[in-house]
Amino acid sequence: MGGPVTVSTSARRARVRVTGAASTAVRPVLEAQRRPARVLAAFPAGVYLEVRTEAEPSVIAVITGEATRLPNSVLLAGPLPAVTVGDEASVGDRVIDLGPLSLSVRRWWDPAPPLGRLDPALLDDGLPKDPPGAGLAGNGAVDMLASSCAKGWLLGAVTAAEQLVGLGPGLTPSGDDVLAGLLVTLRHLGVAAGCGRAVWLADWLAATVTFDARTRTTPISATLLHCAARGEASPEVIAVLRGVAGRQPLEPALRRQPLEPALRRQALESALRRLHRLGHTSGADLAQGIAIGVAAVRSLSGAR
Repeated sequence: MGGPVTVSTSARRARVRVTGAASTAVRPVLEAQRRPARVLAAFPAGVYLEVRTEAEPSVIAVITGEATRLPNSVLLAGPLPAVTVGDEASVGDRVIDLGPLSLSVRRWWDPAPPLGRLDPALLDDGLPKDPPGAGLAGNGAVDMLASSCAKGWLLGAVTAAEQLVGLGPGLTPSGDDVLAGLLVTLRHLGVAAGCGRAVWLADWLAATVTFDARTRTTPISATLLHCAARGEASPEVIAVLRGVAGRQPLEPALRRQPLEPALRRQALESALRRLHRLGHTSGADLAQGIAIGVAAVRSLSGAR
């Protein structure tokens, strides 16, 4: 008689093959050679994957249409099959293999669409500096960051930013969200308004907050800081910037068209409401960073 025979009782999960549209922010990692990845978190509408690479962003969000489209996202053309932390995963050659899912990237989307030229004096500076729900309202480092940016005082801005990296609980701490909102705003509005001092400030702050982000905050938040440093953000953030600049919403044919004052205020308020719905405090924290950035661009450009 031979030895005992072991029969596996676990059924092999069927392979689900879908296509998707990826952010250009993660294009370098997706087009590189295949690398192993690990599942950081899994939700019904999305999965966070960390790729074993020194490049940034190193975290990719694989999401359905119900999830927030972060700047490091790949949007599925179909439903997301059940995925759990611990599932095997790999990324590269424009393919994401994740548990039962095989995702091929067919299209790309831009997380940093330009605003076009604008007059800094026409920027809407009516955003609340401490929006309701902000996790760090009244925080001394946030106040120092705001005043330093408005004056163009680099040492003060960098010192405050250092204190804010990783500050707060959750997947994206409040301090990181404030910094992300500020970085995106300084870069987009600085370029659009021709304010070189704002772009210069954005460059220095970006270098400061991304230098050791991997060791100071969560992997997901570190990736989003790297994206923000390049002006990459979710559509909700970009929509608020378009509202501040008096631009039409994101329909391509209307992007460079100005809005009448009443419609401008309506568009901005609508965009802010959508932004505030993000996360527990993330939307309010991002809005706080945007407000700091808008005030800084107006001040540094000499707008009155």
